[in-house]
Amino acid sequence: MQPEDVPYLPRGVRVHRDRVRDAWVLLAPERAITLDAIGHAILTELDGERSFGAITEALAAKYNASPDEIAQDSAGFLRALKDRRFLEVR
Repeated sequence: MQPEDVPYLPRGVRVHRDRVRDAWVLLAPERAITLDAIGHAILTELDGERSFGAITEALAAKYNASPDEIAQDSAGFLRALKDRRFLEVR
């Protein structure tokens, strides 16, 4: 994931609060992934407008963490979602 990439959730994919499991999940047609707090924090920053670099800077400021560490962890998470077609990048 490059700093200028703009990650977004494609049509039909959304973050949803599952009341039965009392957890956040990422829903796609006929698929679901339970999110931990870190995954949820990353996905709530995606708006389809901001670049990956801007998103990691915002997360670093919000959680008082190193931007490089946030970028590395977030890139791996988002790359895995992209590989499973839960995420697209422009």
